[in-house]
Amino acid sequence: MTDAPSRNSAYFDIPAIAAGLPLASETMLVDTRLTDEPAASSRVFRAYHPVPLHYHATCDEYLYLLSGRATFTVDYGLPKELRPGEMVFFKKGIVHSIPELLEHPVVFLTVDTPRRDPRDVIFVNPAEGTVESFIKTK
Repeated sequence: MTDAPSRNSAYFDIPAIAAGLPLASETMLVDTRLTDEPAASSRVFRAYHPVPLHYHATCDEYLYLLSGRATFTVDYGLPKELRPGEMVFFKKGIVHSIPELLEHPVVFLTVDTPRRDPRDVIFVNPAEGTVESFIKTK
C-alpha cells in the first residue's frame, strides 16, 4: 500500500486556490487547472477585464460564480447580473461574454465537457482578442 495520492480522485481547497490568483493581470483571465481529463476539465479562474463576445468550438461550459459580481451574456441575449452562488451553462458554439465586472474579485469555478483545450477561444470580432490576450494559466 502506498501513501501516494490517487490518480482517480482529488480534493481541492477552492478558496485557497482562488486567493492564490494574482491581484492584477494584463490578460482578461487567469486560471488554475484543477483537472484535465479527456471527458472534462475543471478550472478556477479570475476575470480582470471585460471579456468580449466569444465561443468555444469543442466543449460545453458550466460556470459557477464564487465571488464578485459581473454581467454575463449568452447567445446574444441581454446582460444578466451574476452574483456569488449562481451558475450559467451553455453548449459549445454558443456566443457569450462578460461585458462588465461590477465587484472584484470576480472568480469562477468552471467545468468544461469534454475537456477544453486552452487555445479553444474564438472571438466574434477577432480584433477584440486573441488566445494570448484571453487567458493565462497559473
